[in-house]
Amino acid sequence: MPHLESMVFKEITARLTDNVLHIQFNRPHKKNAMNLTLVEEVMQCFERVEDMNNLRVVVIQGSHGNFCAGGDISDMHLSSLSESEREDTIWHFNRSFGRMITQVKHSAKPVIAVVEGAVLGGGFGLACVADITIACDSAFFALPETGLGVIPAQIAPFVASRIGIDQTKRLALTGEKLNAEQALRLGLVHGVCQTNAISEQVNKEIARIKQCAPQANSNTKRLLLALNNTPLEQILDGAATAFVKSLTSEEGVEGTQAFIQKRKPSWCE
Repeated sequence: MPHLESMVFKEITARLTDNVLHIQFNRPHKKNAMNLTLVEEVMQCFERVEDMNNLRVVVIQGSHGNFCAGGDISDMHLSSLSESEREDTIWHFNRSFGRMITQVKHSAKPVIAVVEGAVLGGGFGLACVADITIACDSAFFALPETGLGVIPAQIAPFVASRIGIDQTKRLALTGEKLNAEQALRLGLVHGVCQTNAISEQVNKEIARIKQCAPQANSNTKRLLLALNNTPLEQILDGAATAFVKSLTSEEGVEGTQAFIQKRKPSWCE
């Protein structure tokens, strides 16, 4: 499997700096709407992310003032296909997005989404799976699918997980557009800032994450993501076992010694 640094992408850019991977959607002519190539390129990145031991954070954002305007099937040449081929092609694209967004949600690495401008459909769903989502004051959010006669098929479960079923129903059934402050009040995003302050805000979040032990962060994500799918007693038993392992691990020993010695642990930068 090639290293991420050696890969060439068409619809995204991927830049590794100071143990942080910056993924940027690069389809400004479509407000960064996702085609199949973009979806597959994001998945390729995250496949390699899991093996990058020194990587601390992944930051996802759009280019030219927009995060993502949803899905884009315009380059699939559907008119040249038979009805069954057309249905299979659309199904594959739709399901591929669901796989991508699941992969992002369950990444062992902390994921920060930086959203501005259009955050629609699939972009809305992606914003809901990031561990930390920061919105520029220019951001606007909507689930416009039902207004187009379709459904938010791969997105709705992730939105509901973030803001609840009732709020998701309201947004999906009306297509209501939210601004950044409304998204903050719903718990869809975790912070709002002006566009010219976004780099500073992202750097603050990265610095906070880097104060925490990398493996401990990964194990904490794994614990929390299991909450909706596993009986509580089973989760707590597993958490106790994981706690013992973490306390006796290299990170645990270093962290406790650093606390006793009143110094920063080795993973802090």
